[in-house]
Amino acid sequence: MKRARSRSSPPLVSRTTAIDEPAFAAAFDALSTPRTVWSAPGDALVIGGGAAATLTAAGGDRFASIRRATTELFESGDVHAGTEAARPRVFGGFAFHEGAADGDPWEAFPEARFVFPRVQLTIADNGAWLTVNAVGPDAGVDAVEARLAREVDRFADLADDGRPRAVDGRSARPPRPGIRESRRTTSREAWRDSVGAAVDRIADGDLRKVVLAQALEADLAADFPRAATLERLAEKYPDCHRYWFEPADGESAFFGATPERLVSLRGRTVETDALAGTTGRGETPSEDEWLAQELLNDEKNVHEHELVAETVRDQLEPFAASISAGERRVRRLATVQHLHTPITAELDADRHVLELVEALHPTPAVGGLPPDRALATIRETEPFDRGWYAAPVGWIDAAGNGAFAVAIRSAVATSRRATLFAGVGIVSDSDPDREWDEVQLKYRPILDELERDDAGESADS
Repeated sequence: MKRARSRSSPPLVSRTTAIDEPAFAAAFDALSTPRTVWSAPGDALVIGGGAAATLTAAGGDRFASIRRATTELFESGDVHAGTEAARPRVFGGFAFHEGAADGDPWEAFPEARFVFPRVQLTIADNGAWLTVNAVGPDAGVDAVEARLAREVDRFADLADDGRPRAVDGRSARPPRPGIRESRRTTSREAWRDSVGAAVDRIADGDLRKVVLAQALEADLAADFPRAATLERLAEKYPDCHRYWFEPADGESAFFGATPERLVSLRGRTVETDALAGTTGRGETPSEDEWLAQELLNDEKNVHEHELVAETVRDQLEPFAASISAGERRVRRLATVQHLHTPITAELDADRHVLELVEALHPTPAVGGLPPDRALATIRETEPFDRGWYAAPVGWIDAAGNGAFAVAIRSAVATSRRATLFAGVGIVSDSDPDREWDEVQLKYRPILDELERDDAGESADS
């Protein structure tokens, strides 16, 4: 069910002004829940607080429901954005599949939820912009402009945020919390059985590929430092999509730093990626290059990657006037290297970004082939709910343009607990122990931000 204003409700009002850029942590802490953070290569950093409107949906038609709700929300807006980057947008995401968000830790996350922030800070190439949005009874122009003036004054006070200072003058960050205890939802023995069963299905012709995931629950030794964690992820993964979504109560958050773009749409131009095939990073430049070349020539990884690239092209075909793919190459991240092929398309007609999201999700990089049989295998095999893990997260604007990432390298966190998720693609020649090791590599982006700074503690192996 969606929650949005009716057609007879007062219109949306949005006002924006330029401000001096505040420190990220100070701005994040100053905003009310639910908070949203979105940052991507080539896109502005957006920090949102509160909800002027919340759109939710569930079931098999959740993509279409959110599409209708966003169109209705934006159809009669009174908007003075100041700059394109600060234009009105809704931010949110979807569950991986119908019913995927039923259990712990997903109770506060609907199968689809998008928030139109009440207050939004946008940090773009042309400066910082503060926006106030209102919908319904609060959407009076005078009231919104008065509230914007108050918010400008409040953000001006954040120039000196009162935090302890490091030697270089910046605000000192709280340390990483440390992990007191961790639990795996899948034992090594159960994992070997699951991978073996999947390989048997592939050999029998029932599957071509399936992505199996694991979850790792971690009890934290200290309070989870929200803003500091996001700052560290931004520094370590500047070329990734970084995201943070809180439910209404702000007691938990789903966050991560994913290298995988699902789709971006601007006008009729579509950009997406095939990202599949993984190896680690070397300890020296020469070892790193050796691993990259081994990945490029590895038959299993190349086969897995080509399945993804071929399927993405096939999924775009019904919408596209033309499709082109770049050269397959290695994409290096802080802890892993992936095979990567960029794919672009020109659409044959105007489309809403959610039409493409629905067509592309789940890609074989996080689901499998054929999609319905892979999904059935995932639901039968994984002893936890995926929730928003590996699902589309992103934003939509009034024109139906948008950008969505695949929510991998992710976790759900409360003040003293985090649940991390990671998965690997299983094909005909997959080895259970190698795939287990790959999952552990994929935990590292989030796990590194939870383990203590001084001790470097690792999760139980």
